[in-house]
Amino acid sequence: MSNTRKLVFFSLLVALGTTLHVAEGMIPNPFPLPGVKLGLANIATLIAVYFYGLRGGLVVAVLRVVLGSLIGGVFLSPGFLMSLSGAIFSTVVMACLLGYAPCFSIKGVSVAGAVSHNIGQLLAAALLVQSQSIFYYLPFLLLAAIPTGLVTGHLFDALLIRLDKSGILHKYKERLI
Repeated sequence: MSNTRKLVFFSLLVALGTTLHVAEGMIPNPFPLPGVKLGLANIATLIAVYFYGLRGGLVVAVLRVVLGSLIGGVFLSPGFLMSLSGAIFSTVVMACLLGYAPCFSIKGVSVAGAVSHNIGQLLAAALLVQSQSIFYYLPFLLLAAIPTGLVTGHLFDALLIRLDKSGILHKYKERLI
């Protein structure tokens, strides 16, 4: 794949992730737990990890969090730092599972990404507030990560099926990798 095509593809993934990040921040929380989100922006990261591996996933994850927080007006706030740490941790976990654990489906990788995102956020929060008592919230976040990760994984799985049926995935997969 040419550098120009790769740059355009990454730019589209960052734009998609940023748009979903900002849009999701405008939606009222459908869950009774504070801080729980669907994680739709993670689809862009999952696409990048799937086609480009860890490095590509980290580029998309970091840029979408930075741009989304700039647009949302929370750049360098504790929420930004927690979101960034969750995005980085989940990207590493998803890349490891995709690369070294083929027994995981896309939905399984997505759920693991959602779980690890929550763990990364709580680790950052514990460092910021200098207290481990924040981990009492972990079981609730993990319970919420299962359905949200399944939704994100299902959407990405459906996208892959559509791309495969259209022939685009087969035609360009070699060029994307």
